[in-house]
Amino acid sequence: MAYVLGIDVGSGSARCGVFDGAGQLLATVQHPIRAHRPQARCVEQSSQDIWQAVCTATKGAVAAADIDAAKVRALSFSATCSLVLLDRSHEPLCLSEGAAGWDMFMWMDQRAHEEARICNATGSEVLRNLGGSISVEMQIPKLLWLKRNRPDLWDRLGYAADLADFLGWRATGTNLRSVCTLGCKWTYDADAGRWVSSFFDQIGLADLREKAQLPEVASAVGAFAGPLTAQAAAELGLTTGCRVAVGLVDAHAGALGTSGLYADDALDTRLALIAGTSNCHIALTKQRVEVPGIWGPYQGAVLDSIYALEGGQSTTGAMLDQIVSLFAAAQHYGDAPHGPLATKLLSRMEREPDQAGDIMVLPDFLGNRAPFADPTLRGAILGLTLEDPEETFLRVYWAACVSIAYGTRQIIDAMRAKGVPIRKIHLSGGHAKSALLVRLYADATGCEVLLSETAEPVLLGAAVAACKTLDGEMDIARSVSARAARVVAPNPRSAEMHNDRYARWCGEYARRGLGIGA
Repeated sequence: MAYVLGIDVGSGSARCGVFDGAGQLLATVQHPIRAHRPQARCVEQSSQDIWQAVCTATKGAVAAADIDAAKVRALSFSATCSLVLLDRSHEPLCLSEGAAGWDMFMWMDQRAHEEARICNATGSEVLRNLGGSISVEMQIPKLLWLKRNRPDLWDRLGYAADLADFLGWRATGTNLRSVCTLGCKWTYDADAGRWVSSFFDQIGLADLREKAQLPEVASAVGAFAGPLTAQAAAELGLTTGCRVAVGLVDAHAGALGTSGLYADDALDTRLALIAGTSNCHIALTKQRVEVPGIWGPYQGAVLDSIYALEGGQSTTGAMLDQIVSLFAAAQHYGDAPHGPLATKLLSRMEREPDQAGDIMVLPDFLGNRAPFADPTLRGAILGLTLEDPEETFLRVYWAACVSIAYGTRQIIDAMRAKGVPIRKIHLSGGHAKSALLVRLYADATGCEVLLSETAEPVLLGAAVAACKTLDGEMDIARSVSARAARVVAPNPRSAEMHNDRYARWCGEYARRGLGIGA
């Protein structure tokens, strides 16, 4: 029997999953990775640390699956949209000092606000694929920051890549770049199959393509990048007979492993929601649709000849962690409070669906990614009064959870306003493990929530990409087991309450001059 691997690098760990030909996950292992915060708004990582974590997780997963490593036929990488910097000798180009080699801007690094403003002031045609404005989280503002603020590093720069592309290069030695990473994070025009050089000229990055070693043309997700090199095979515990497929951003792998499996079944009614530390919302359409404040449309970012629209919330799970850390009453719920809190609040919701009353949370603790594309927006807790501290904490925590679901509803509303008829949410990531969040996503949006039977939809998406290199020998995207999902329907008893709360919640944005279509 042959096997494929899906390998994903998230914000805090590298994970590897082993899949058989039916799409069954046989084993998964994860290994932690480190982050460095030298100052406010700056978050860095190490490509060496991440590669070592990938190797450890891969060896562990193959051992846990108890399979012959020689029967692993293909693999592909997905990863956060973090940015790797190497010098002309392909050694780490470090942003900060330290033995770890901090040579990466992590995706959540927000030091390049001024550079994002410079990019947006151009009014370039590239912004049509970005919902009208480039994000500080994307790669071009970060690279412009590097040139303007660290000319010493810019002079030495010899390679810059999205993390998924770096991992593919590290595994094969070939410098292919994914249409997913380049189209979504680097302003590559996937519709025309070209770079818009005038944009780089306008912002002072005319030398970027040479400095970063960017190819003329992006490669399709799942294209054959090459076999593992002897060194990479030894480090990963595999063989040089293993083929490596061009990878993709982790959120888009989540879409490929959930809604992307339904390419011939009302595709544009389905939203892939990959929810954890932050949230990504990906809708797939056969025609090009532009939605203000929503990234995209990106052709081929998930499926060939299909467009992806990407909404997002920069902080969701991280926001809930912050809420917990703010309240002393959280100590009553142990070292892992989210599970006990979910159990208690779900029980209370059976008696009273609204657990917050006048309390409202705006979740934009790190700005608003979509639909307002405003990185300067900040979160708020409204409606506090003097009452039992534990009761206040429970009400604020529930209101924070609801605010995440309302943010998703706001993004769905923006897509629907442009003709994308979303009715189903394919939920993956950490939030799929929370019965409270699953219930609130369904009730607050009015959409059915589909929970994949596989425990790791993002890894499944990477494995689907890996299968594309095998000439039809394995095609787990068509297997019944890969599509299996549990459906959670919205509770009609809470619909009126949520409609009222959502209207009041949107009113807080309206007071700031923000609204869908505003």
